[in-house]
Amino acid sequence: MRYAKLGNSGLDVSSIGLGCMSYGAPSTGDHSWTLGEESARPFIRQAIEAGINFFDTANAYSGGTSEEILGKALQDYGVRESLVVATKIFGRTRPGPNSLGLSRKAIMTEVDASLRRLGTDYIDLLQIHRWDNRTPIEETLSALDDVVRSGKVRYLGASSMHAWQFSKALYTARIHGLTQFISMQNHYNLLYREEEREMLPLCADQGIGVVPWSPLARGRLARAWDETSARAETDEFGKSLYGSHDQPIIDGVGAVAESQGISRAQVALAWVASRPGVTAPIVGATKEHHLVDALRAIDITLTETEISSLEAHYTPRAIAGFA
Repeated sequence: MRYAKLGNSGLDVSSIGLGCMSYGAPSTGDHSWTLGEESARPFIRQAIEAGINFFDTANAYSGGTSEEILGKALQDYGVRESLVVATKIFGRTRPGPNSLGLSRKAIMTEVDASLRRLGTDYIDLLQIHRWDNRTPIEETLSALDDVVRSGKVRYLGASSMHAWQFSKALYTARIHGLTQFISMQNHYNLLYREEEREMLPLCADQGIGVVPWSPLARGRLARAWDETSARAETDEFGKSLYGSHDQPIIDGVGAVAESQGISRAQVALAWVASRPGVTAPIVGATKEHHLVDALRAIDITLTETEISSLEAHYTPRAIAGFA
């Protein structure tokens, strides 16, 4: 396993992060395809044994049970101090006002709730899951700075938003002497490359680490165009992200995979991992070969000809994943 600094910070993360949205009680939240605790734990152990030290979840995943499953596993395996535990706040976790967004009240409440579910004293990387149009950014940044200074959080990150919004947050934190963001978790893969226009250049300029979510496009890049999966059939959010114009790109992934004698997933992940500025793609795993593919992908070098063939059929897309 290789490790790299996350952005301009001193924090070392593995070249692959394990995304834990796939783990949670199927009866809670919006994803009926998630794995419960007993089924999820082997994947967490497999990741740790492979050298992955970066684990990503969110307070809203499966009604908070994703955080609970990850936290219990890390406690039982006794490896908490050597790992980077990342979670996110913004989504609604309970009914009523002040249960959504990035107000001071919501941040303070949700950080404490995540700590309880994770069973830990601190969060290594706290990420704002989305931009909150209802709360002044100064209030959000001040509250985030306070949770860092309290010792409950070590570092701050952000997730999908417009580049102008992230730029505003970076600038506002800087001029007020508040804790800076070190990472951006954005939607980026062969089927969605709009981040190359503004967000990725912004992150490169500002020394922000990039940890893309959905590097396999919710599994679409890991299988042939005419194949499907249980998740694909029930993932309503995923259905809104991609369309029929993706087929030539998916077919191209298949052609490179066949020529190299490797899996489609390895091709797609190798492409994302090799992109300038990308630190660690966030990969989900619900089958044993998912992590095997991810680990092999970081050692695959694609030729310029292969990269050109993978990128040739991309056309501009509407903003997807957060707007």
